[in-house]
Amino acid sequence: MSIQVSPLIFRLPSRTFFVLSGVYLFFFPSAINLHFFPGVFLHFIIGANSTTKEPEEKEAEEEETEKKEPEIKEADWSGYFDGINGAAVLYDAVSMEYQVFNRELAETRRSPCSTFKIISSLIALENGIMDPEDSIRSWSGEIFWNEDWNRDLDFDKAFKASCVWYFREVTDEVGPEMMQEGIDQLLYGNRDISDWEGRENTNNNNRALTGFWIESSLLISPKEQTEVMGRIFGKDSVYSEKTQDELKKVMLVEESGSDISIYGKTGMGKTEGVVVDAWYTGFAQKEGETIYFCVYLGRTDDKKVSSAGAKEIAIRLVEDYFNGLSR
Repeated sequence: MSIQVSPLIFRLPSRTFFVLSGVYLFFFPSAINLHFFPGVFLHFIIGANSTTKEPEEKEAEEEETEKKEPEIKEADWSGYFDGINGAAVLYDAVSMEYQVFNRELAETRRSPCSTFKIISSLIALENGIMDPEDSIRSWSGEIFWNEDWNRDLDFDKAFKASCVWYFREVTDEVGPEMMQEGIDQLLYGNRDISDWEGRENTNNNNRALTGFWIESSLLISPKEQTEVMGRIFGKDSVYSEKTQDELKKVMLVEESGSDISIYGKTGMGKTEGVVVDAWYTGFAQKEGETIYFCVYLGRTDDKKVSSAGAKEIAIRLVEDYFNGLSR
């Protein structure tokens, strides 16, 4: 009996082919001849280079395909900035799409200033350094320029007042080793906390008001700020739900006045008395949709630059985005 080898056998995985071959030979022993074995041999040769994949290989390939790079679209949001030198980034995690205004500046690293209070709070909360229910710190009696800082404060009030002396103490309790591990895990900007004391800050020599995050060694770009927000609050976050909830409580913008929940933190830094960095970064949610955002304002000699201004622009952008006006 002459056995014809079908081309289809070359499309079978080797394991499947040999199981079927064994069954076939059990019932048709006369098939053991020179017509059959060339097919077996050819399967070894061709099957080794076959495009047929084992289930594990297929699964790995599918996962790799799903990990597509986010798309970056440049947007003209100059009307929101009124001539101020600035940049804005919105990232939609569902569509995996960035919208960026002034891309060069959006990818330029600057001092994070008080936006870093999100990170110092995150690391302190996650590692049990700070308990929101028992977080009152005593004021030293030193008179600071911000009246809201001249009193004993708990975590909620200190965060909302952006009190530097409070978070200087929190940062010192976290310590350099734990802080470095934390920002490495977050892939936070240049990850440089080498100027722990903040001596590079030429605007202030009061240790209670300086640190590596204020016009010093640590730098991050507006685009990286949105990525960090996604790592903290996104679906793949490694941080506890409790920690995220505590951060959301202090970051919530209560005056938003819409059906959009906006969470964020301001930041501002000066050099020789002039504002050179102003920020507002965070995330926003509406009906299950989440976007991460950052607005940055840089030094503009003929314009007033402030973190309050950055916050105002960010809220307008976010609200317009959800209403389909800034997409």
